[in-house]
Amino acid sequence: MSALFTSISLGKLTLKNRIIIAPMCQYSAVDGKATDWHLIHLGGLALSGAGMLIIEATAVEAIGRISPADLGLWSDDTEAALAKVLASIRHYSKMPIAIQLAHAGRKASSQTPWDGGQLIAPQDGGWATVAPSAIPHGANDASPLALDSAGLARIKQAFVDAAIRAQRLGIDAIELHAAHGYLLHEFLSPLSNQRDDHYGGSLENRLRFPLEVFDAVKGAISEDVTLGIRISASDWVSGGWDVEQSIVFANKLELRGCAFLHVSSGGVSPLQQIPVVPGYQVEFADRIKKTTSMPIIAVGLITEAEQAEEIVASGQADMIGIARGILYDPHWPWHAAARLGATVDAPKQYWRSQPRDQKALFGETKIGGR
Repeated sequence: MSALFTSISLGKLTLKNRIIIAPMCQYSAVDGKATDWHLIHLGGLALSGAGMLIIEATAVEAIGRISPADLGLWSDDTEAALAKVLASIRHYSKMPIAIQLAHAGRKASSQTPWDGGQLIAPQDGGWATVAPSAIPHGANDASPLALDSAGLARIKQAFVDAAIRAQRLGIDAIELHAAHGYLLHEFLSPLSNQRDDHYGGSLENRLRFPLEVFDAVKGAISEDVTLGIRISASDWVSGGWDVEQSIVFANKLELRGCAFLHVSSGGVSPLQQIPVVPGYQVEFADRIKKTTSMPIIAVGLITEAEQAEEIVASGQADMIGIARGILYDPHWPWHAAARLGATVDAPKQYWRSQPRDQKALFGETKIGGR
């Protein structure tokens, strides 16, 4: 039996297999509101047979968007727009759906990637950004505003409010975004957090705000909603956040009832040196997994079915996350199941697509017609 295609429980949520569709920013929202693009994009992915789909980084307040075209969940209007998309998807797919709640911090107010990705000045349609410390991300960027106690309280409440909206939408799981150089990661890393109060300096202090956000969100939602977190296990910069600090963070999260840890890396500094090779982040997942009983998602150029199977079967991680690979091959889980001799869910409208030598790919399906 394929390890990749066995079930797994994340809190009270059970997934049919270990393939997670990782969050992928689409930069296609209007004033934070989901559009028909999200229906097309997410609807297609929800028919892929993966174990769970995680909706892209979704801003908890308007100034927390990476770009003006980012998805948001901070108002009745943004909630209603996403509700419409989810209602259509739910009509045709039973795949568990999660959402990644995020705040971009000092990396907010940026152009979309296809427009260059540079910081947008307020006079050009951008906005002033916020961060733990008044340290810009790029050498030529404007300095962000260092958050004071009122700002920290506002953002913490914004995460809570967005989580409550997600629960109201029937979202199965919430992933807090503490990776890729965005706000919660900015508090963790000594490269971006140089505060001299109890939110900066020592590791314990740098962990404080992300843990406060986690605690506040967990306390505000039902136990039926699975709560996990995504981290960058390394800044890939000397003197920055690293896997040893990530292990400390993971252990504190486990004590708080965190249901899963999604392990990525990088994003906080343009000085990062990342050796991008197949599975280049799996080692981080493996090292953290050895210290915790939390289910771990590994990511990073996992493109082949056999590669994913080995990661799970060998115990390096409990699940694998796939993002760009499933954009390129929207039926990646079908093809993985075929290669590994497993079965996978598919909509009945597609049952007749099974290859002649893979008649059990979609389970015990009965196809008639003429």
